[in-house]
Amino acid sequence: MANLNLTIAKKNTYDVIVIGSGASGGWAAKEFCDRGLKTLVLERGRQVKHVEDYPTASKAPWEFEHRGTVSLADKQGFSASGFMREETKHWALPDDEQPVVYEKPFRWTRGYHVGGKSLLWARQTQRWSDYDFEGPIRDGFATDWPIRYKDIEPWYDHVEKFAGIAGFNDNLAELPNSIVQPGFELNCLEQHFKETLTKAYGNRWVISGRCAHLTDPQEIHFQQGRGRCLSQRQCNRGCNYGGYFSSNSSTLPWAAKTGNLTLRPHAVVHSILYDEKKKKAIGVNVIDAQSHEMISFYAKVIFVNGSTINTNAILLNSKSSRFPNGIGNDSGLLGKFIAWHNYRGTANASYDGFKDKKTEGGNPSNAYIPRFRNVLRQETDFLRGYAVGVGGGRGEYSKQTGIGDTLRDNLLSRQWGNWNISAWMMGETVPTEQNHIRLHSDLKDKYGIPQIVFSCDWTENDVKMVKDFREQMQEMFEKAGFQQIRTADSRSAPGADIHEMGGVRMGKNPATSLLNEWNQLHACKNVFVTDGACMTSTGTQNPTLTFMALAARAANHAVDELKKKNL
Repeated sequence: MANLNLTIAKKNTYDVIVIGSGASGGWAAKEFCDRGLKTLVLERGRQVKHVEDYPTASKAPWEFEHRGTVSLADKQGFSASGFMREETKHWALPDDEQPVVYEKPFRWTRGYHVGGKSLLWARQTQRWSDYDFEGPIRDGFATDWPIRYKDIEPWYDHVEKFAGIAGFNDNLAELPNSIVQPGFELNCLEQHFKETLTKAYGNRWVISGRCAHLTDPQEIHFQQGRGRCLSQRQCNRGCNYGGYFSSNSSTLPWAAKTGNLTLRPHAVVHSILYDEKKKKAIGVNVIDAQSHEMISFYAKVIFVNGSTINTNAILLNSKSSRFPNGIGNDSGLLGKFIAWHNYRGTANASYDGFKDKKTEGGNPSNAYIPRFRNVLRQETDFLRGYAVGVGGGRGEYSKQTGIGDTLRDNLLSRQWGNWNISAWMMGETVPTEQNHIRLHSDLKDKYGIPQIVFSCDWTENDVKMVKDFREQMQEMFEKAGFQQIRTADSRSAPGADIHEMGGVRMGKNPATSLLNEWNQLHACKNVFVTDGACMTSTGTQNPTLTFMALAARAANHAVDELKKKNL
């Protein structure tokens, strides 16, 4: 029996284990495989192969039995899912897969399949600047980041070249330039808004948002098997062309070509194994989602990229004599300081002009106003700031009056309406200790894993930020000559942005953080966290580009440390 156990252990041993196959996990796997390490990627959801497993990609509306609507019968068991349409139902999560406890309302979107949320993300890719990395130390809230822009800049370059980013370089200190392919132009209404703000303020810029779409594929992208984005704007179904970046179209198949990748779907991670004598992690306990069998895998290095909330939960559930409160949790802060983005504020207006113009084709990105509040100094009664997404367009309409021939003729007589513009905020929430997740002491899911308890809520700072956004958008829209201006506070629950961050934050001091400048647990150096859980603060930019850059940076550092026998 001992020999049998040794044989199984040897068979299940790799150089590296990566937990999670999404954007950051895919990048970690690619970097390790490129550098010759045998890498096991664990994904709790099902297999999704690029192109082969996108059942609704490029389908026209009339090709769906119910034109996109899902019947009440088919919705049974999916009450919490945001993907209940015929186009996207294949991504929906059944209620019984992972029940959780919400002490306060929270909207948690998950992507349990190979590729994770890299198949579902909005693909916006703005870099951070030192204004973001220095935010916590400048205003004294949260702990200081252990890195600055210069530390991550070459890894932004590395990721952008491989992923492919469309956009323009706007030469703004608060939004560093990227390595870009041709971007998507602003339409005439967005351009008018840009010119108005530049003239009226001088420090508020309307730019084209950079996005992870190929507009001019290079040789590196053809080697990945990807093609140009055709602007179908059906991205969350999966893209047959690989026009936008995802783990499935890019990093995972690239890693597989090296011969160093083992991908295991249906692998629900239970916990990380810690060896008291070796004083390091030695592997991962996994529950097979189909057989419910517990299996152990072993490696010298563990990368945790299960998406913010699950990453926190895995670490909390990884208990030992050395770490009774979760691996690496000497500070007692694991699972605390959870943060997200504030999308509560919206604004809309119309414009009675440009009647001789309309838009043609689709833009998978949108216009974007980088953060302009509290950038150089504290100037408001709330901390940090917000970016603004902007989208202008002109739609058609038809009269729906009359009966018989009159009604038919009215419906068929399409007319152009006025131009309309919308704006939505993406505010930085300041992490607070009371916003946390923890594991329930009694309730377990069907795999026997403790259920996650959410205890997260808005703060007064968030409410003040929404108020300022509404006031500023009212003023900016008025200056642009827009009419029928409406601003609103959705009062949506936290998490609606799908940008959860924190809980395993980076920092210089082990007493106030969990990870060092290389994303290693202070107390267990061969465990790395490079998804949203590592974030010390949230910034105002869409965060995935930063996750990917941190993952690539940390993976290469881990390889170097392995070679030096430091891990």
